[in-house]
Amino acid sequence: MVEIKLKKGKEKAVYQRHPWVFSGALDKVKGKPENGDVVKVLDAQGEFLAYGYYNDQSRVAIRLVEWDESVGIDEAWYAQKINTAIDGRAHLLANEETTACRLIFSEADFLPGLIVDRYADFLSVQILSSGIEKAKETIIKVLVERLKPKGIFDRSDATARTHEGITAENGLLWGENPAEFIEVKENGIKYHINIAEGQKSGFYCDQRDNRSILASYSKGKTVLDCFSYSGGFSLNAFAQGAAEVTSVDSSALAIETLKQNIALNQFEASKHIAIQSDVNKQLRQFNDEDKKFDVVVLDPPKYAPSRSALDRAARAYKDLNRRGLMLLESGGLLATFSCSGAVDIETFKQIIAWAALDAGKEVQIIKQFCQPEDHPVRLSFPEGEYLKGLLLRVV
Repeated sequence: MVEIKLKKGKEKAVYQRHPWVFSGALDKVKGKPENGDVVKVLDAQGEFLAYGYYNDQSRVAIRLVEWDESVGIDEAWYAQKINTAIDGRAHLLANEETTACRLIFSEADFLPGLIVDRYADFLSVQILSSGIEKAKETIIKVLVERLKPKGIFDRSDATARTHEGITAENGLLWGENPAEFIEVKENGIKYHINIAEGQKSGFYCDQRDNRSILASYSKGKTVLDCFSYSGGFSLNAFAQGAAEVTSVDSSALAIETLKQNIALNQFEASKHIAIQSDVNKQLRQFNDEDKKFDVVVLDPPKYAPSRSALDRAARAYKDLNRRGLMLLESGGLLATFSCSGAVDIETFKQIIAWAALDAGKEVQIIKQFCQPEDHPVRLSFPEGEYLKGLLLRVV
């Protein structure tokens, strides 16, 4: 096995079980590893630290996976990690009211670069590191043996794979192709989702708890759901008796899927307004019309994919939330989210404070939102805590 020695003083994070070793920490490489190979990481004195996936094309040169030198990274190791992750979600798998959840969450489950989501009888997989790519056949074998899905579909993010020096892929990995739309349930609400062509993996499980929490504030209210996608917040609002829901998304497929989901759950279509439009453009139009809502939901895509994009993202978040707040009167509620890992909760609060000031609104935080239990956060890897949100009341 190739051995890689770190520079003196660069071993501290490894001792603390952080899974990333950056390229600048590497001192000497003994051997010629290929991208994705498992390598042995040593400190400056040559003592063993950990095993990890090597990649000379990524800023994260080594993704650590195992800190016990006596443990081999073989099929049994992958089976143990996969089964431990699934066992931790056993109660979710047994819940007949929820048939969509995340089963493996990358570094949080000690499998950096592997994401597996369950959608009814199918699995959606994202393979985002060269190490996981090399172990793909083993991983698929273990998943099939454990879960016996009808099919496993690859929805790997092209950008993440490019950063790892591996080509983008999208397609069937095992079993049968999913139908254009398959039906799942989340907290008893039915959804048609498109695994092959929908955004990311086909459906966002990470807002499951937050959708339910926010819905409890929606009875008899007018709700604006921005970046609505397939309708998670919209459908939950209807389930809790919302008077009217307006859903806005730029994707024609998302709007069509949302309309199907309204019908699937037998909610009153006459109380639903679906708008295919750029959200910022639509918010400006609502403001021009002096339109008001009781509840506004802002769940945008990732504005800050890295810390270098933080300033630009802060401006985007501020402007978006300013426009959202202007649609609320006293007593109105704004549920606002960020899925950018580079934006921590304190930074997000400050951005929203600036937005409220510019909007001429005084607001109170009445609840904080976070990611659900199937998106756990390792204490040694705080970067895994990416989803945060605030429920604000205008006073």
